[in-house]
Amino acid sequence: MAPNTLALPQVGPVSVAQLLITAGENFERFRNEAAFARLCGVAPVPVSSGKSHRMRLHRGGNRQANRVIYLIAICRLRYDPRSQAYRDRKRAQGHSSADAICCLKRFIAREIYYSLKRDLCGAYVKRSLSKDT
Repeated sequence: MAPNTLALPQVGPVSVAQLLITAGENFERFRNEAAFARLCGVAPVPVSSGKSHRMRLHRGGNRQANRVIYLIAICRLRYDPRSQAYRDRKRAQGHSSADAICCLKRFIAREIYYSLKRDLCGAYVKRSLSKDT
């Protein structure tokens, strides 16, 4: 399926299946990881008003992919020491727990994008080589 993506912490086969459905067969359509994050609904959007300057996540995108990334984030916060340290660092900077989860979701989307890119581009090369012979 996608061995590099399955190797990520707290990412299981159901999560990978949903992310593969979201990405579609034409993974090259994403110019960069920011485009993938926007499709998943985890791209930050500024919502400043007066003296407050904050970000929220993009409301559009694929809701199922957003849910998968949210579940990965919550599970990582429970079991992954790197994610716990990331949340603690964000809390020390003055962010709320919800803001820390939003930042973690963006980080996870970036990580998933590059692992899916390795998986799918490698699979595409293998398919095209097998057709030539």
